Amino acid sequence: MFTFSEAEIGQMIGQYLWPLFRIASFLMIVPIFGANFVNARVRLSLALAITVAVVPTLPEAPALDPTSMQAMLLVMYQVIIGMAMGYAVTVLFQVFVVAGQIMAMQMGLGFAAMVDPANGITVAAVSQFYLMMVTLLFLAMNGHLVLFEALVHSFTVMPIEAGSLSGSAFWLLASRVSWMFSAAMMIALPSVTALLLVNLSFGVMTRAAPQMNIFSIGFPMTVLFGLIAIWATFGEVLPQFQLLSEQTFEFMNEFIQAP
Repeated sequence: MFTFSEAEIGQMIGQYLWPLFRIASFLMIVPIFGANFVNARVRLSLALAITVAVVPTLPEAPALDPTSMQAMLLVMYQVIIGMAMGYAVTVLFQVFVVAGQIMAMQMGLGFAAMVDPANGITVAAVSQFYLMMVTLLFLAMNGHLVLFEALVHSFTVMPIEAGSLSGSAFWLLASRVSWMFSAAMMIALPSVTALLLVNLSFGVMTRAAPQMNIFSIGFPMTVLFGLIAIWATFGEVLPQFQLLSEQTFEFMNEFIQAP
């Protein structure tokens, strides 16, 4: 007859329980898997499957009583780490949402909005177009596999018993907001510059021919030239997305190794 002590039972439970919280919280936040149209049961089942698959390769979990305060703090730390890593990837996708919003406002399509089924919010149609495109690119580049690899690697760099994130890690996470806006501006800058030249041209035409109705002519022409600018810069989206993806994965590696 097998007998187990409380410490041994706590260690066996924690060996699967602590990684599960980090993996599940990551899947609840990360794009694609954390979208609103993905059922919570599907995400939980995927988290359980990943946990069972990766636990044999992870370092030994600390032996704690699952009902103790120390165990509760450890659960909170794992949830924070998983959500922080998922947030870092979410910022990558929001770069193109912000870029599409900037271009839509400049070309007069800011009113053309639609509901984003992934986040449940209303965004510009141009932003939704870019979001769907980068989602397909991300899957085609096997970015989801890299995410899982980075998640599993985090258990080696930042073990479960290591505790919470450091202050420098939270500072790096907050700095991603400025990175998001600067990257979005770099993506939208060619189209915004082209539309600025179009608006300047219409301003000169209005001064030369004041009797011309600039609103009836300028608005459809601005939309047309905006669509042409998006089409002309469409070929640069893949290299830009690949570069931003590499920067995101490098940031995740730097984030989990922050002192």
